[in-house]
Amino acid sequence: MSFKTLGVVAVSVLAFSFAARAAPYLLVDASTGETLLQNEATVPWYPASLTKLMTTYVALDAVRQGRLTMDTPLTMSFRAARMPASKMAFEPGTEVTLDNALKMLMVKSPNDVAVMVAESISGSVESFADEMNAAAQRLGMRESHFVNPNGLHDPAHYSSARDMAILARALLTEFPEDVSLFDIGALQLGDQIIANHNGLLGHYPGADGMKTGFTCSSGFNVVASATHDGRKLIAVVLGNPSPRERNLEAAALFERGFADNTRGPKLEDLPASAQTQPKDMRGDICSRRNAAAVAAGEEDMMKILPQPKPAAAAVARGKAAGPVAVAAVEATPQPLLLAEPIRFDPVPVFVGPKPGWTGPVLAARPAAGPPSDATAYTTASVPSAAEASQSAPLALQGAVKPPAPPAAKPPQVKKVAKLMPHRLKPRVKKAGGV
Repeated sequence: MSFKTLGVVAVSVLAFSFAARAAPYLLVDASTGETLLQNEATVPWYPASLTKLMTTYVALDAVRQGRLTMDTPLTMSFRAARMPASKMAFEPGTEVTLDNALKMLMVKSPNDVAVMVAESISGSVESFADEMNAAAQRLGMRESHFVNPNGLHDPAHYSSARDMAILARALLTEFPEDVSLFDIGALQLGDQIIANHNGLLGHYPGADGMKTGFTCSSGFNVVASATHDGRKLIAVVLGNPSPRERNLEAAALFERGFADNTRGPKLEDLPASAQTQPKDMRGDICSRRNAAAVAAGEEDMMKILPQPKPAAAAVARGKAAGPVAVAAVEATPQPLLLAEPIRFDPVPVFVGPKPGWTGPVLAARPAAGPPSDATAYTTASVPSAAEASQSAPLALQGAVKPPAPPAAKPPQVKKVAKLMPHRLKPRVKKAGGV
């Protein structure tokens, strides 16, 4: 994608300073793993929907192991369907191929689909979380512990900017054939167009992935990648008070990194933080006094951009930048952002098996009830309507409905047996659709 002929604007926010930011951020060279800028990169933090990058990693690793294929249909369980928004709201028993499910995860970030992926691959959310933690340990993600596949808030579910950068590098380097998952600007499901919440895509020249995340406890997070002149950088920004500031900070990190080649320590050499508990941002992000920031919404990221000044534009594009220090840097003009974003051709997705599929259909392992050690999704911990609304992406909060109450009577044994076995016999199905 070429941006040379497009009009751009420079966003000047004189008060902006990386040094003033208490929350973590990190910029790393994707090819070498060397840090270029960082602050509190090893402090534990609630990742929110950045978790779905690890869900995707475990799923792709399962494909690599031959446990399933990208065309294998997965089944929506009753448990998955009860997840709060953001969600696709598929009925229990709905089948979606792994390829389509991962595309949905990266664009709309549906919590129900994340559970569907987890249960279909590992049999249960808890078993999948074990696989997530095993993968994290194998990758050297020292500050991470996962209890669910979607990032819904749990005090025992956390990560760090460093660990998210390690995970992003692993996805890009271990699965190069699947990098197109992370730069999808929009999906088309039937007549519905679903836009990506990543406000850097189409707005920042060279942005090509990866994932956003938000809960009241985490603030606005993003793992983003961008490529200029063959050089790819990964930025991680955690705990921002609004999606607009999150995107501007990530773009500012990219600009400083592309303008200077100063290198810092590698990700694995960053020292551990003395802080052992994640900060809960709920009071700062979702308090009444900050309601305006929460209500701004992902779609408001580019409102009221000032017109550029030539000098600022030159610095922003790296024509006159000084040395870049690892850790805090001084205030700088904000980078170039496109006033009129690039429009993406939506990528089609569908519900149902791929035409001609004759292999197995995967589903959750049958269980009489939640496992004794389940903490994330037991009936008692299903979020209330208000909590679900606060945890949903802003553009969807108005559509959040209270979670369905437990059924008065258990489903018929015959129906459960049909929907929930972990491995079903191979069968031929007609082409599915919406």
